[in-house]
This record gives sequence, structure tokens and C-alpha cells, in this order.
Amino acid sequence: MTGALRRYNPGPSSKGITTVLLETSRLDAHDQDVIGRILKLQEQLRWAVYQPRAWTGLLRRIHLAKAIQASNSIEGYNMTLDDAIAVAEGEAPIEADEPTTHAVEGYQRAMTYVLMLANDEHFSYSPATIRSFHFMILDRSVSKDPGTYRRGVIFVRESSSGDIVYEGPEAERVPGLVQELTDQLNETNDEPAIVAAAMAHLNLVLIHPFRDGNGRMARCLQTLVLAREGILAPEFCSIEEYLGRNTQDYYKVLAEVGRGYWQPQNDARPWVRFCLTAHYRQTKTVQRRWTESERLWSLLTDEAARRGMPERYLFALFDAAQGYRVRRATYQPISEVSDNLATKDLGALVEAGLLQPVGEKRGRFYVAAPALDVIRNKVFGARLPIEDPFETQLSSDGT
Repeated sequence: MTGALRRYNPGPSSKGITTVLLETSRLDAHDQDVIGRILKLQEQLRWAVYQPRAWTGLLRRIHLAKAIQASNSIEGYNMTLDDAIAVAEGEAPIEADEPTTHAVEGYQRAMTYVLMLANDEHFSYSPATIRSFHFMILDRSVSKDPGTYRRGVIFVRESSSGDIVYEGPEAERVPGLVQELTDQLNETNDEPAIVAAAMAHLNLVLIHPFRDGNGRMARCLQTLVLAREGILAPEFCSIEEYLGRNTQDYYKVLAEVGRGYWQPQNDARPWVRFCLTAHYRQTKTVQRRWTESERLWSLLTDEAARRGMPERYLFALFDAAQGYRVRRATYQPISEVSDNLATKDLGALVEAGLLQPVGEKRGRFYVAAPALDVIRNKVFGARLPIEDPFETQLSSDGT
């Protein structure tokens, strides 16, 4: 790991206006130490993820849904995780209203495209890439000009007071700034990917190139940069879930670095450290879920074998034991059975006392019964908070 940084010469925009982006402050020894710890954790997780496990696909689906749910919740589109999973599976949500459903569907399409581009050997970043992702995110909101740069000034207001907290650069500068950002992302250098991704997020959100959806677009771009690096599968490398759980801190650090208006000379170190903390804690969270999932699947396998149940029942039991709703429409493709057999399977689990039905007909779903909660409680206990990596030092054994 080196402290080398991207350094760029400002280039002229199409209108002859000089453009320059925020740059990474030089990484100090503590920054390098935290990056090294994150990469070590991610390498351990990468080894685990690529081991064949029957439940890996289920965990990938849950993590993707959590990222989509979190990124939209930051913008005020609140959807339950169960509904987010349903949308990811192409099913109608049970509780979410139409605007929230449209927002989540748009972001789900964009994140699916991230998954497709992660290993595309012909891919390169361009302004068209940014605009295409933005169109996917807002394609149901034509009045907000999806995929089109803003034509005038833009202000970010604090939601409770209405006060202006940030003013984006002039609209004439936007095309040149976005071009410069994508040019930088295409350059090869030894800057850590998690730092490059963080800076891409920061610069795009401060450029604020669109009338709406800039935050979601910046978070999507950050995940794409991370996915392209290939350290972890895209579903596991995103920090969007962490940002959704720490929204006020997220806004606070952006305000600290942005300082009211476009100032590319500002110090980006607080933002970079915030993102490094997010990566550390999110990777630790994923590791913990991975360990818990392995233990839960083992216990469910033993229970199904004791009862003489088909192995496919585990897909329904695994979700229910984690507190998620099970629907026939989502169980059927995972278990690879017909609609009729999926209905019979879920009915059999109800008769066995492992699931409980809720609702009727098309709105019916299933949740864990008390007997399944007993198994769940053997796995999920009290969780200790994950430490701040910048408040801890690497021990002598490297852990």
C-alpha cells in the first residue's frame, strides 16, 4: 500500500471555463493503516464468499436489497426491507406507496446494471455512463429531467429549516466537470480503490449536475467504482447500508467539506476518513452476517433432516428465521419448483409448525412460528458495537 495520489491538471470545459475537482489529501500513516485493515478484512470475506454455499445467493439478495433500501431512505423514500426484497424479485410491494415504489424500482435497475458492468472488460467511464444511470434512477419522474444536466443554479436546503446549505457550481461548468471526473476514473494509478470511489462520490454530489437524484447517483457511482475493482462482489462492497443507518453523520461530513458552495480547494480528508470508517464497519457487519448465516443454515439443515423434509424447504426457513416475510412468488424461483408445489411446500411448513400465514390470497405471506424462533435464538444474540478504526491501533499480531 502506498500513499500515491491522483494528480491532475485542470482542463478547459467546452465553454473555455477552467475546471478542477477536489483532490484527496495526502494519506498519513493512520489512513494507510486503516486501509490495510479494511483490505485484509475484505480479502478474508472474499475467500469466504467464493466458497460454494447453498445460502450465498440468499445473502447476496438481502444485501442488495439493504443497499437499495438504504440509499432511497436517505432521500425520504422509506420502504421496509421485505418490500425492497420483493421489488428486487420483480414483485409488487405490500406496504410501500407508489412514489416510493417507483424510486426503489429505479434504483434497483441502476444497481442491477452495476452488477452487469462489474466484470465488463469493454467498459469505460464517460458522461454518458453518468447520465444513463441517472435516467434509470429517475425514469418515472420525467418532470425532473432524468439523464439531463440541470440548466440553472441549484441549491441544497436543510430539510427542517429550509436554509440553503450548499450551492452547486454554475450550470455552464457542469459538462466539463463531469467529463473531468470520468477522465480521472479511467486513469490507471495506485490510489486505493476505496479512496478513488469515495472521491468520485464526493465530487459528483458537490458538482450536483442534475435537478434531482444527485445523492443517489453519487452513491451508485461509488458502488460501481468499488465493484469494478473486484475486491468483493458488488452486493457486499457497497457502503450504502451504512450511509442509510448514519444519515445525519453523512450529511454533516458533506456539509463540512462542501462549506456552502463549490470550492475544489477544500480539504477532503474528513470525507475520506468517514468513508474508510464506513468500509471498516460495513465489512465487519457483513462478516458477522456471514458467520451467522452459516450457523443458521447448519441448524436448519439438521432440523429439516430430523423431520424428513426436502432440502428446498430451507430457502423459506432461512428467510423466515432472519425475520423476513416469505411469499410464494419469491420462494418459487429460489426453490425452482412450480407455483402449485411452492404453495404446497409453504402449507407443509405451516402444518409442521415452522411458519405462520398472514393475510389472504394474493396478499398472503409467511413468518417464523415459535418453533423456528427457537432455532433463530441459538444464532442471533446481543451484538457488540463495531469500533471506530481511527480510534484503535493495529496490534502487534496485525489484528
